[in-house]
Amino acid sequence: MKKVVKFGGSSLASAAQFEKVGAIIRRDDSRRYVVPSAPGKRTPNDTKVTDMLYSCYGQAIMEEEFEEQLKEIKSRFKEIIKGLKLNLSLDAEFKTIEENFSKKIGRDYAASRGEYLNGIIMAAYLGYEFIDAAEIIVFDEAGEFDASATNKILSERLARTERAVIPGFYGAMPDGKIKTFSRGGSDITGSIVAKAVHACMYENWTDVSGFLVADPRIVRNPKAIDVITYRELRELSYMGATVLHEDAIFPVRKEGIPINIRNTNIPEDKGTLIVEGTCRKPRFTITGIAGKKDFASITVEKAMMNSEVGFCKKVLEVFEENDISIEHMPSGIDTMTIFVHQDEFEEKEQKVIAGIHRAVEPDFLELESDLALIAVVGRGMRATRGTSGRIFSALAHANVNVKMIDQGSSELNIIIGVRDHDFEAAVRALYDIFVTTQI
Repeated sequence: MKKVVKFGGSSLASAAQFEKVGAIIRRDDSRRYVVPSAPGKRTPNDTKVTDMLYSCYGQAIMEEEFEEQLKEIKSRFKEIIKGLKLNLSLDAEFKTIEENFSKKIGRDYAASRGEYLNGIIMAAYLGYEFIDAAEIIVFDEAGEFDASATNKILSERLARTERAVIPGFYGAMPDGKIKTFSRGGSDITGSIVAKAVHACMYENWTDVSGFLVADPRIVRNPKAIDVITYRELRELSYMGATVLHEDAIFPVRKEGIPINIRNTNIPEDKGTLIVEGTCRKPRFTITGIAGKKDFASITVEKAMMNSEVGFCKKVLEVFEENDISIEHMPSGIDTMTIFVHQDEFEEKEQKVIAGIHRAVEPDFLELESDLALIAVVGRGMRATRGTSGRIFSALAHANVNVKMIDQGSSELNIIIGVRDHDFEAAVRALYDIFVTTQI
């Protein structure tokens, strides 16, 4: 059995956190491959090392003195090393970093050094082999991640490596230039490693005990989700629920490898298990609630629209021509409504309106702004009657006006549109009706 364990920045922000991580890894002999992030915040007012590196490199780019800030970064790592009582020096690494900053070698290089250095410390602390991600995570000449080449190189390397630490977040292009994933990309690295070693589990350790049914900034002490499917997670992530980097799902999903979101500070919590499919019945009718504000809607109405071949295509082409992405599109017999991000739409709204009139000659066209979309997601809804009725009842009781409700054919999610100012009240009302009343 092989497990890949990824630890986020908050889990590795200090020596004390490193010790917690070490205890977690040593508690289970199958935790053989470790993917660390850069040190995060030690306190709420602290600065993440990655942000310090960005700032430091920015000074180098501007031909300003950056050595003092680099010393501050070095002291963060020295503090961890000293706290762990390791016989380890990073002087040579920091000398190389200073030289490369002076050469302006690249912003991605600068950002990646937090993971690189933390990986060296973690390997020394655990007694594991250190593998520089630049040697095994491949990006092509255009800077796109090369999954096939990476999997081949990584599989061969780890087949002869019993235990290893592989820094997250970055890899290298064919010319050796460092290239990073987007922020939070250590999640992706962990998933790639899990696929390469055919892991039985990918554990993603962070500062929360898994996914919560709703945003804790809106709902007080929301319940945790025990088990969630990849499809449910995809729906919730798309609507703003963020615990795991979205791109981290795909490598392990193809291999049927489950992901376990765990809390470094409360390791006894089982966290949330993310799986391809499950026979386990959910605790509640719904799995989760997520949503986003600041949408605009464009409603196009035309009699006998449904019998006009290519009508929807013509309307959508107008948005494509104006480089506006579509978020959601409910429709009726004679109407279709397109939801878009308001900030993308506002500058081009008159072009879009004119384009729709030319394309389909609508009878009526209406715009609305300041709208929010909420996704109620759950595999349990398929076997439960009256879910939509309960949603209407809960929102009516909370004095929230429903602008739109649409259920997908999979019966996995229901999308509700409300005014921005009703967003929080709507989320709380939905949580109460589906979770609080079932406890």
